[in-house]
Amino acid sequence: MVRYQTKSVLIGRKKGSDDEPDVRPCFINMFHENNPHKSGETPFEVVESERIHKVMINGLDISYLPPGNDLVINNLEYVDIEVEEPHITISGKHTN
Repeated sequence: MVRYQTKSVLIGRKKGSDDEPDVRPCFINMFHENNPHKSGETPFEVVESERIHKVMINGLDISYLPPGNDLVINNLEYVDIEVEEPHITISGKHTN
């Protein structure tokens, strides 16, 4: 598990392979500002994994962005990310 000091994360997936339909490449982008999908800010850190079946998010408030199929988590103090393919577990703490 790695702890990241971040204000916001954007979680998404990339196009998968027809050879492995049950897994997809996934990414977690970290930002210094909330709502990075609106600002165009570049992530300061990116966590990527190629063969993910499930992303588990524990104890955080999440916003779903239907146009891009991404998840945004704002108002963070930090997130803890554990990658053990084929799973990713994300937990953390919101700011007050």
